[in-house]
Amino acid sequence: MLARMTDATPLLDIRDLHVAVDGKEILKGLTLTVGAGEVHALMGRNGSGKSTLSATLMGHPRYKVTAGTIRYKGEDLTTIPVHERARKGVFLCFQYPLALPGVQVSNFLRQSVKAVRGDVPTKEFRPLVKKHLETLGIPQAFMTRYVNDGFSGGEKKRMEILHMLLLEPSLAILDETDSGLDIDALKVVAEGINRLRSKDRGVLLVTHYQRILDLVVPDHVHVLLSGRIVKSGGADLARELEVKGYDWLEQEAA
Repeated sequence: MLARMTDATPLLDIRDLHVAVDGKEILKGLTLTVGAGEVHALMGRNGSGKSTLSATLMGHPRYKVTAGTIRYKGEDLTTIPVHERARKGVFLCFQYPLALPGVQVSNFLRQSVKAVRGDVPTKEFRPLVKKHLETLGIPQAFMTRYVNDGFSGGEKKRMEILHMLLLEPSLAILDETDSGLDIDALKVVAEGINRLRSKDRGVLLVTHYQRILDLVVPDHVHVLLSGRIVKSGGADLARELEVKGYDWLEQEAA
């Protein structure tokens, strides 16, 4: 029997999560709760486990949960295959989006929406796409190109955000979507994330940098070091990290 989500049920509830990759433990007891309507920023050095958490939440088979639990809307997420997670409203925005030569953007987006949300009539789908293209500053000709094939870094990230907005996920996981973006592209990506924000959705924004958090102001900031969250706070914590780095937190956690 499926668990029922109540007002008190977190959208995402991770408890004492341990994850191994190729036999090496990366996450070592991570606990994190994301409520509906909340934006959580996850920060930390390279190799701390941020991308491991993102991939694990989406169900990448290389990432093995060895202990702990992940519950999404009250349901055990660890036993659900990737495509079913997507249908249930979980979306991962990739740090390094793959190119799909020969697959046209318009067809890819249409089939993605059909697979996740069901068939949307053309008379509704086209205006929706047009609206999001305008929001993200993407020309209509973009739709005839092949997915990420020959795209610049900024175009790839715009593609990810366009995909996210069309799927309308309940839980959006953004794995360093801001990396490699110039200031104009960063503003566009931030605008897309802010458009997704609502009382019914949660966002887990993985980032190294304060700059995107000036545009997408988080409700909570968490610092991940050596596979565990060592400190949590409000938006001010990210600004403190910008000034002080991570050494002081490693000393506190020791």
